[in-house]
Amino acid sequence: MEAILAPSSVGISELKANPTAVLEASGDKPVAILNRNKPVGYMLTAGAWEKIHSILEDVELRRIAEARLTDGKKSIKVKLDDL
Repeated sequence: MEAILAPSSVGISELKANPTAVLEASGDKPVAILNRNKPVGYMLTAGAWEKIHSILEDVELRRIAEARLTDGKKSIKVKLDDL
């Protein structure tokens, strides 16, 4: 059995019949697309993708910040008011 990594799922036939209705019913959460009861893909609304993309950007910025903290260079102290 394969894990379905979404709170809801829909068969390909139902998706083909009315993809807009599937997205509207999702409530900005991922929808697993099933073929013969096995997940073959996931569908997201634009709002859900924007949220995920924002989180991924934050993860990348954190990785960059952590790398800079351990690069051996001397830190420069600044005041927020000076920025």
